[in-house]
Amino acid sequence: MSFVPTIEIDLSALRHNLAVVRRHAPACRVMAVIKADGYGHGLLEVARALEAVDAFAVARVDEGVLLRRGRPGGRIVVLAGAHDAAELEAAADAELEVVVHHPCQLELLRAFSPKRPLRCWLKLDTGMHRLGFPPFECRQRLEELKALPAVAEVAGVLTHLANADDLGDDYTRVQLERFEQATGELVLPRSVANSAAILGWPETHLDWVRPGIMLYGASPFAASREELRPAMTFTARIVSIKEVEKGAPIGYGGDWTAPERMPVAAVAAGYGDGYPREMPSGTPVLLRGRRVPLAGRVSMDTLTLDLRTCPEAQVGDEVVLWGRDLPAEEIARAAGTIPYTLFCGITGRVRRSYVDP
Repeated sequence: MSFVPTIEIDLSALRHNLAVVRRHAPACRVMAVIKADGYGHGLLEVARALEAVDAFAVARVDEGVLLRRGRPGGRIVVLAGAHDAAELEAAADAELEVVVHHPCQLELLRAFSPKRPLRCWLKLDTGMHRLGFPPFECRQRLEELKALPAVAEVAGVLTHLANADDLGDDYTRVQLERFEQATGELVLPRSVANSAAILGWPETHLDWVRPGIMLYGASPFAASREELRPAMTFTARIVSIKEVEKGAPIGYGGDWTAPERMPVAAVAAGYGDGYPREMPSGTPVLLRGRRVPLAGRVSMDTLTLDLRTCPEAQVGDEVVLWGRDLPAEEIARAAGTIPYTLFCGITGRVRRSYVDP
C-alpha cells in the first residue's frame, strides 16, 4: 500500500467524452484542446486516447513540439501562435499549424524563410478582447497571409467566445454575429465553439469545434453534466486517526474547533499536491462510499477530516478528493474556483496512473 497521493486517469472516459462531442456536433471536425499537459491529465497519454480526433490544439510552440515527438502524424495547431523566429523555425520543423492573431506575427512571417512553409489560421477578436484582429480587418489580413512565401495555406479562421458558459447571456450571439459578418462569404473552414458552445449553443458549431474541459469530464457550466464522465480521480490515504476533546482547535489558526469529543483523521494530501488551501471546512471527500467533511485548514502536506459520520475509518483507508462520484465542479465551487484550476494544479509529487477498463 502506498501513501503517496495519486491521480488515476480513466482513458476510456476521455473517449466517452469525445463521443459526447461528436453527438452534439455530428457534422463538425474536432480539434481537441490538450494544452497545459492535457489539462493536467498528461499530454501524450491524452493524445493517444483521443487519436480519433481531426486535430489537436496546444497553447504554445514548445507544447506542440513535445506532442509531435510523441505523435509523428496528425495535425497540431498552436493557438497562441509563434512569437519569435526561433519559435517559427521550431513550428515549421515540427509541421505545426500556427494561429496568427497580431501584426507582429505577420511581420515575423514576412521575414521568415523556412525549409517548409507553414499552415496558418487567422484569429479574429469578436469580443473577448484578448487575442485576435478586429473583424473588419479579416479580408485584409487573409490577403496578407496568402501572399507570404512562408505560408503554405490558410487553414481557417477562428475566434473565441467569452461568455458561452452562461446560457442566459446573449453576448455569445453578439460575438457569433460579428464573426458571421466578417467571415460568412469566405470559402474557408471556420471555428468558434468551445466546450460550452458545443453543449449549449449549436448555432456556433460551424466547421470545426474545439472541445477542452468537457473532454476531461468536467462541465463548462456551473453544474455538472451527467452525460460526461470524469477522467481524473484524485485520491490520498489516511495516515493518522485520533480522538480530540470538545473545543480542541484543528489545524493552523485553530479556526475550526471540535463541537464534541470526536475522531479526526489526517490525510496525506495538501496544497503541496494541488488540493487547494482555500477549501473551507465542510467540503466533502468520499471515504468508504460516504461524504465526509473537511475540518480545519488544508496544510501543505495534510488535510483533516471530521470522522463523526464514518467512525469506523482506519489508517490506510483511501479518500477520494474529487473524481468518481464526487464531481470536480462541486469541489471547485467550494474553493471559489473552477475545475480547470484543480486539474492544472496537480503537482509533480503526485503519482499518476492510467487505466483503460
